Amino acid sequence: MSQKNPDQSKVDALQRNGTFNKRAKAVQDPLFAENEFFDPQDLLQVKYEMLRRAGKDGLSITEVCSRFGFSRLSFYRLQTAFRQSGIAGLLSRKRGPRKAHKLSDEVMDFVENAKDKGVGTEAVKKLIEDRFGIRVHRRSIERALGRRKKN
Repeated sequence: MSQKNPDQSKVDALQRNGTFNKRAKAVQDPLFAENEFFDPQDLLQVKYEMLRRAGKDGLSITEVCSRFGFSRLSFYRLQTAFRQSGIAGLLSRKRGPRKAHKLSDEVMDFVENAKDKGVGTEAVKKLIEDRFGIRVHRRSIERALGRRKKN
C-alpha cells in the first residue's frame, strides 16, 4: 500500500478545512521563504502572521499587504475579525445564503399541498411566482421537499 506524500496530505487537509491558500505564490515575506515552519499554503497561518508582523514587528500595513498578497481592505477586515473573535475570526466563511430563504414554511406548505394534488414541479414553480411574487428554481423546490421529508 502506497502512502501519500506528506506535503500532499497537508494540502488535502487544508483544502478540506477551507484553509488552503490558493495564492500561496503571492506570499513574499522573508519568514515564509527562509523558515520551513511557515507554510504559505496555510491561509490561516498567513493571515495570522500578516497581522502579527504589522502589530508586533511594526511593519506598515502597506508593506505587510504587499508581502502577504492581501489588499489593505482585506487586512482591516481580518484585523477587526481577529479583535472580535480571536483566531476563529480568521477562518473563511461560506458566502451566500445559509438556507433556502425564499422557501419559507408558508411557501413549502403551499408546495406540498399542490404536490399532493398531483401538480408537477414546473407548474408549482409558476404558482409560487403568481401567488408569492418570488422566483424559485425547480431544483430548489425539489431539494426543499427532500429536506422536509427527512424531518
